[in-house]
Amino acid sequence: MPDTLARRMVVVTTACPSADTQKGSRTALPFDGHNRHDIEGARTMSTRHHIAAALLALGLGGLSLGAHATHYPLKVDNCGYTLEFSKAPGSVITVGQAGTEMLYALGLGSKVAGTSVWFNPVLPKFKDINAKVPRLADNDPSFEAVVEKRPGLVVSQFEWQIGKEGVVATREQFHDLKIPTYLMPSDCEGKDNLMGADGTRMKPYDIAALYKSISQLAEIFDVEANGQALVDDLKARQSVAVQKVKDSGIKDLSAAVWFSSADMDVDPYMAGQQGVAGYMLKELGLRNVVTSAEEWPTVGWETIAKANPTILVIARMDRRRFPADDYEKKLEFLKSDPVTKHMDAVKNGRIAIVDADALQASIRIADGMEAIADAVVKAGAAH
Repeated sequence: MPDTLARRMVVVTTACPSADTQKGSRTALPFDGHNRHDIEGARTMSTRHHIAAALLALGLGGLSLGAHATHYPLKVDNCGYTLEFSKAPGSVITVGQAGTEMLYALGLGSKVAGTSVWFNPVLPKFKDINAKVPRLADNDPSFEAVVEKRPGLVVSQFEWQIGKEGVVATREQFHDLKIPTYLMPSDCEGKDNLMGADGTRMKPYDIAALYKSISQLAEIFDVEANGQALVDDLKARQSVAVQKVKDSGIKDLSAAVWFSSADMDVDPYMAGQQGVAGYMLKELGLRNVVTSAEEWPTVGWETIAKANPTILVIARMDRRRFPADDYEKKLEFLKSDPVTKHMDAVKNGRIAIVDADALQASIRIADGMEAIADAVVKAGAAH
């Protein structure tokens, strides 16, 4: 969110909101749409041992003794706004899968009154609780559908949905009805969402923004111990993935991440240098061949083929807004297109398939880094 945006104070109440008109739409972005697909999830006993060791190395091996009960009234600074809570919200609506699964992981499934904007199926461990929660929309919910639930809080993954030009509504529209909104810091801090097709990073993404969202939501709902435990686990898993690549001794590999394409014969949406997926590549010692600061810029296949990345990462999702949302169509294209089929990554099968939501600022980011780390080790062994 631009730094010039005026700060506001929003007090949580149980006011009964009235409906308003939905904001107009703008050009479709790679993160619009509906979906479902799972990342292969079971971790081996060996991996669990590595994670336990990482927890100890990070000083996180014990219980989260630093967590404490939330003291209300609570003020939370969030993307240019100040939110004030007199107590933990009684219910929450999520606009974005990352927020939904984050709340489930915090043990707040019973508080979630509605979900929307899905890229993959819910994680298996949350399947039962998710089945009890109404899905307002696979894609963008209407403003009316959200306020009808009278939520105590609305959590949005992207400013694209709820923000200055939000396709669902502006934050002010909700705040005028005494419904506070929480935007994931990962989508506002160091990022201008009014620049570029899907926002431009003014500085490289920092995973601290993801941990901040976990900690702040945990504090808002008075479950800080759960928040600290979740952050500790994600840090440990990332540490293990990074160490796996370091231990392999593999260096000087490059990569590119293909999220989707508006059509199969147009330039694809690729991970930019400073976005979330770009951060993942850098942490794993991979050079991103795409140098744009945009989150998901469009880049010509000729340019990508010339850069000839060692590894290609492609997003898997059940959303079908664009033809290239289907990862099998991505694979078919890569192997048949006269430009892409000659790329080393394609010819040698160095293609990693990763769930779309694991390429975003979500609790699945560790899944994504683990999958890419495995691809790096495999590619290095054959390179």
